[in-house]
Amino acid sequence: MTGFTLHDLERRIAERAAASAETSYTRKLLDRGAAHCARKLGEEAIEVVLAGAGETRERIIAEAADLMYHLLVLLKARDVRLAEVEAELESRTAQSGLAEKASRKDV
Repeated sequence: MTGFTLHDLERRIAERAAASAETSYTRKLLDRGAAHCARKLGEEAIEVVLAGAGETRERIIAEAADLMYHLLVLLKARDVRLAEVEAELESRTAQSGLAEKASRKDV
């Protein structure tokens, strides 16, 4: 089991965001803006869905890793920290998933 966490990835994204676009794919993504980062996240999400529907376990893992990376890049583009997402998830543990979903105003 690895000791690498999503927080480690968030830090690495922050470091690479400070590099030049010539040497950093992360910087290149961020330079194209949040909307581009969101579209890239959507593409990766579709790839996870397709892998989950019928590809190998290894393919699912690889696509899930891509998805998590692109999610954290989008969060960086929108100045949202992983800790804020974790706090939202934690707040939802006070009730069942069904009750939480029913309580959303946008449902």
